[in-house]
Parts: sequence; structure tokens; C-alpha cells
Amino acid sequence: MNDIPSAWKVNIMKKNGLLICYDKDLRLHVNYPEARKEISNDVVRFIRPAPGMNFVSFTFADGPELGGVIGREVNYLAPMDQPFTWKVYDHDPLPGMGDALLANGFLGDDDPSAVMVFDLNQEPATGIEAANAKIRRITDRDGLRDIVHVLDGVYGGNNNWVYERMRMHLQSPGYLSIYVAYVDGKPASIGWTVFPGRHFATLYGGTTLPEYRQRGLYTSLLHLRLREIRERGYPFAVVETGPMSKPIVEKHGFRHLTTVHEYKWQGG
Repeated sequence: MNDIPSAWKVNIMKKNGLLICYDKDLRLHVNYPEARKEISNDVVRFIRPAPGMNFVSFTFADGPELGGVIGREVNYLAPMDQPFTWKVYDHDPLPGMGDALLANGFLGDDDPSAVMVFDLNQEPATGIEAANAKIRRITDRDGLRDIVHVLDGVYGGNNNWVYERMRMHLQSPGYLSIYVAYVDGKPASIGWTVFPGRHFATLYGGTTLPEYRQRGLYTSLLHLRLREIRERGYPFAVVETGPMSKPIVEKHGFRHLTTVHEYKWQGG
């Protein structure tokens, strides 16, 4: 690194330190109210009640051991008759991990997510008030109906998983904050934050019904949640985004930290 300008070295060191903190906070030490964490010599895995998605969060093995590690995890997880995924990050020191998973019955991730981080030591942009919108925090099952309404309207299908998963999360003090923006009394946009670790609060949702877009609802919900994260003493906010939403969060001050690929077991 002798030829790298000193300012770049500082940025590289800062990012490497942030990645170490991210791994400890959100992959190794994290706990989820609805899941059981299991740590073996090879991996950290999370097991949800059926029919939920199980997943491997972190892999300790090195290259020569990958095939055996993957085989043992498949033998353990497959009999549960639940879907499961294996998370691989660009900064993981396992360059052959993706290929090894593909060779052992997993499907590749055609749409990996960029992990974007916001430093709360920065001053957040001035909040934009959404015209004719009222934002309310959701704390009970009745309010969760509005979350399901927006998710169904944007993504289709049936999102009733919200009732059980979020109800459980709401019962864990301080773990989950959910917000809905209403226009003329109707749910129009949603966003929620989980507080699972010491340093990173994680943003989810950021979803608006098509007929209510371009009104500042997303921005209002984002700034409200960033303000809460800061007030609660978390130094960083993090969100996983696809290619379409990455430029949006970049505009609001988020920076790319790493990329996560989810390899899904397809059986066989």
C-alpha cells in the first residue's frame, strides 16, 4: 500500500474496521426473537419455526474444508423440510465459497443486495415534510394490517407473515420500530427499523403504494427513522438494497459497504 495516497489509506482502514464491526454485530453476535442461533465449529446458523426460512450467516471454514462443511450443513438442514439459504459477502475471505455452493446443489443469487451504511455522526439532511401525510408508529396487531395492505399492494401475493413475525418482534422491548404514512386516512407508505446489535440499526421496508409516490413519503419516513436511530445512540444505520433502490439511498447519504449474495438450497 506504499503507493496509495495517505487519505485513501485512512479510508481503507476505516472501511475494514467497519466491516469487522458489521460482521461481529450483525452476523456473529446478533440474535433474532423468532429464530434460534446455533454456532458450530464451521458456521453460524439461524433456525426459524417451520415453515420459515433458515439461513447460514457466517462461515468459519477455509478453502480446502468448504466441500465438507457444505455437506454437513445440508445434511443437518435439509431434513427440516424448510427452505434455507447461505449468505456470502464480498469481503469474506473465502473466494471459492460461491462456486462450492453452486457445485453442492445451491442456486446462485441473480440479484445480490448492496449493503449500504449511513454514519450517524454526519448530520442527516433536513427532513422533508410529506404533503398531506400523517405518520404514525405501529405498536399492535391492528396497525400491522396497514403494513400488510401496503406490501400486498406493492408486491402482490399474501404477506400475512407480518402478523406472526412482527408481533413477536414487537414483544421484544426496544427491538422494532414500525411507521406508516397515511394520506387522507389511508395507509400509503411504510418503513421499519430493527435494533439487533450495539452499533448498527437495520432499515427495512421503505415501500410506497404506486399511487402515492413522488410525494416525499419515503424521504419523510427515512429521516424519521434516522433521527430515532441517532437518538437511541446507534452510530450507524444499514440497509440492503437492490440496483433500483441503491441510487436512492446514496442520494440520502448512504455509502456502499459490501455486497451480500444469498445462495438458496434447491434440493438434490
